[in-house]
Parts: sequence; structure tokens; C-alpha cells
Amino acid sequence: MDLITLATTADIRDRQPKIAILPVGSFEQHGRYLPLATDTIVASAIAGELTTAYNVLVLPPITMSCSHEHAAWPGTISLSHRTVSAVIDDVVDSLTAQGIDKLAIISGHGGNYFLSNVVQSANAATPRSMTLFPSRDDWRKARQDADLETDDHEDMHAGELEVSILLAVAPDALRDGFKSADHRSNARPHLLIEGMAGYTSSGVIGRPSAGTAAKGKAILTSLVTSFDAHLRQLNAA
Repeated sequence: MDLITLATTADIRDRQPKIAILPVGSFEQHGRYLPLATDTIVASAIAGELTTAYNVLVLPPITMSCSHEHAAWPGTISLSHRTVSAVIDDVVDSLTAQGIDKLAIISGHGGNYFLSNVVQSANAATPRSMTLFPSRDDWRKARQDADLETDDHEDMHAGELEVSILLAVAPDALRDGFKSADHRSNARPHLLIEGMAGYTSSGVIGRPSAGTAAKGKAILTSLVTSFDAHLRQLNAA
């Protein structure tokens, strides 16, 4: 799996895509067995799958974002929401200058809450110009379609879903230990105050032991199908 597109300017000129997709990941702890770049790999994997079904311009991923809740673990790097928002604004300006006025932000990190406001504001200024994908409903449908054993609350971080996608697209990036790393912490009333360290010592909340490559492939297949509804919304009159 390629984290960055190898398309040339001639490729883009020939295909003339009308929509760009911007993967947004993070650089944060994912337990002892998943890389710090897990969310970037997930967002890039989704983007890569979308290029097989749709004529889109895939942009390089934003590899660091808002990971403040993981600050207790070494290696985690956070940017402010203002910084990431400013980068997205600059990307939009550059796309608009070349006639691409639709953008799908592919979010691989659930902690980037501010992305919803970025998309809301963009559409208030220019209707049907931006979408955030996958939505919560898209993720839930993908879990159902892939027969995951967990839901999105139980399997919050470094669990069944993320392990499955990594097993499907980048198995060499996954280290031993996920089969015995399950951790349950369904009550997290003060996550925004205490961070992840208030609810897990390993950095894991979920059931990584249930992850499989087959589930990861099914998740991605489901998301490719779900993206069509976002395209129709962006292209609606």
C-alpha cells in the first residue's frame, strides 16, 4: 500500500478529476503492536480504494493532527486544530485555483472532532463543496458488512477495526501482541479531561484479538460503496 500518490501531472490533466480527496491521519500511540502512523495508514488505505472506483485526485495525507488525548505515551505528536484547519484552507485555495471545487476529507482519526466544523463552515460558504468521510454511519455500516464482533464505542482505539484494516493492507506494520491486548473500558465520562491514560494503561480500548485481514478487506469494500452517497450530495444541483 502506498501512503502517497505516485500520479503525475499528466495523469491529472488526462483524467480531469472534479473532486479531490485529502486523507487526514495522526501520529499517536496505538498500543505496543500498531505503528504510530496507524490512522494515516487507515486514511490512505481508504483513499487508495476510492481511486479504484471513482475519478478523484488523491492528495498526500496530513500525517499529524489533534492527538492530545494520547500525550501520555512516547512518540505521540499533536498539532493544534488551528494548524490543521489552516492547512486544509490552503489546500482548498490551491484546488480552487485549478478548477477543482469539491473536497472529501478522509478522516482516519476519530479524535479530530474539529473536522466536522471545518466541513460545516465550508458548506455554509460554498454549498456542497466539502464532505467528511467516513461518517459515523459509514463506519457502522462497514462494521456490520464486515461482521465485526464489536461496536464503535467498545472498540474505540487500536482494536478490532484498526487491526483488521492493517492486516489487510499493511500486515508487516503490525507487530506481535494484539491477540492478548484486549482491554474493556466502556465508561469514559471524562475522556476530554483525563485523556486516554485515565482509562487504559496500555493505550488500547477495544478487542484487537478479533481482527482479521478478511474483515479489513470487507470494511474497505463497504466504504467504497458508501462513498457514492457523498459524491451524489456534492454533485447535487
